[in-house]
Amino acid sequence: MVISIGQILAQWEAIGVFDFLLPFLFIFAVVFGILSSTNIIGGKKGVHIVVAFVIAALALRSGYVQSFFAQIVPDLGIALIAIVSLVILIGLFVHKKEARYWAWGISAVAFVIWLFIVLGDTWGGGVWIWAESYASFIIGAIILVGLIIAISVSTRPKTPKPNFGEFVRQMWSPQPEGAE
Repeated sequence: MVISIGQILAQWEAIGVFDFLLPFLFIFAVVFGILSSTNIIGGKKGVHIVVAFVIAALALRSGYVQSFFAQIVPDLGIALIAIVSLVILIGLFVHKKEARYWAWGISAVAFVIWLFIVLGDTWGGGVWIWAESYASFIIGAIILVGLIIAISVSTRPKTPKPNFGEFVRQMWSPQPEGAE
């Protein structure tokens, strides 16, 4: 008998793996990691395990955690895919000396998008109504600015590019004084 991955995932959903086990493991791992790295309640690993277990079990009791993870995880997955794609594209097309500025620019754009999402949820969609009426203008402006930046960056003489791992480390590390 052949069992598909879809059937396996449906069985896991039926027995509560996605609603209870995975959120429990996630909360346990985060709390245990925080307790172990900060040593807030001492350096005893057994105490950290017990406290993390209790916090994770109590968090699942209310039912809010399940709905939170059901809402946030799909959106978070899409956001992570977008971030990884941007980092790969920056690594391919941007020189390592400019990677820091690109990282700050992308972080600023991500902050504005996050701000729209938070304000839209807080004010009952008022920001989204405005954004929907000007969406084509906003998208066109972003594409135009992106094209201008891409053209201005591509007119420089070709220099060897660093490997991807070095790029990621350089992207977020502070530049030494006098390097600008």
